[in-house]
Amino acid sequence: MDEALQQETERLVRSWMRLDEPFLRDYLVADVEDPRINVQSILSRHFLLATLFGNRFEDLMLHELRFAATMNWLAQLAKRGGGEEERQAVLHALKLGADNAEGVEMPGFIRQTFASLPARAGETTVPNYLLEFLAGPANALCRGCSEPRSAGDPGFNRFQELWAATLARESPTRLSVLEPACGSANDYRCLEAYGLARLMDYSGFDLCEKNVANARSSFPRTRFEVGNVFEIAAADQSFELCFVHDLLEHLSLEGLERALAELCRVTRHGLCVHFFQMDEMPDHVVRPVADYHINTLSLAKTEALFKQHGFTVQPLHIGSYLRQRVGCSETHNPAAYTFLAFRR
Repeated sequence: MDEALQQETERLVRSWMRLDEPFLRDYLVADVEDPRINVQSILSRHFLLATLFGNRFEDLMLHELRFAATMNWLAQLAKRGGGEEERQAVLHALKLGADNAEGVEMPGFIRQTFASLPARAGETTVPNYLLEFLAGPANALCRGCSEPRSAGDPGFNRFQELWAATLARESPTRLSVLEPACGSANDYRCLEAYGLARLMDYSGFDLCEKNVANARSSFPRTRFEVGNVFEIAAADQSFELCFVHDLLEHLSLEGLERALAELCRVTRHGLCVHFFQMDEMPDHVVRPVADYHINTLSLAKTEALFKQHGFTVQPLHIGSYLRQRVGCSETHNPAAYTFLAFRR
């Protein structure tokens, strides 16, 4: 590794190591980043599922995307603080198929979701989770309740239960999966809870020792290591699949090119790479911030880097993808993109 990348590594380590372990464990799995209902986290799981099973679970995957859009809408409704009366008004409007609940606009995809459930997805029955949530305990949408999605909230765990039951019938494989910048097992915790982790051979690494300590503490039998995306400690094409969340915008342009080269080098089949700040513009916008970067990446230039390393790319704009798939026009981050890249 050259001196510039070594210095960048040291700055990145410093930026993360100044944070406390409890904060690192929790902050990237809350609110819009909650991997149970974050669309990009769900796409990571679907990327793995599609490789393992082809289109066998396509219907259930589509239902999960609709679930994510629905529960994100409910979470935003909770933040309004309308309380029990608003909850009952929304439920009443849904039962009538109305487009307004005493001043609360009822989006078309919400009304369609309510009317379509329960539904069959292969051998799995998807219950009416909207009805369950709105007709459930009064504190599900309580006045002033800004965070209704705690780990024990059964409404937000519904697809965790469905996938765990569905995948329990499947036999493990030797599919090798790498997750760089895994954080404190931010997304792995859902691979475990949803029954996916036992079906594959997973490895995760992170630059921050505190993140790795958190991950090992939660999942002592899983392979988590301190590692650097600029110099991945693995032979060429060691892993069948790789997925990575919200990493590349934080790197210098030299670091971006080196990281992408390393990700492509160690991946044999496909990558699922998530971006939180990308645009369809000709050039990257570089923004150094303290010890790291918050860049806006050019879709075309980033795609070209993958192509240089022998991969074809399917770019997905998350907002457009959600509208196309489930009719939801709302997304918390209009700059979010995902690349599905496969070796030619």
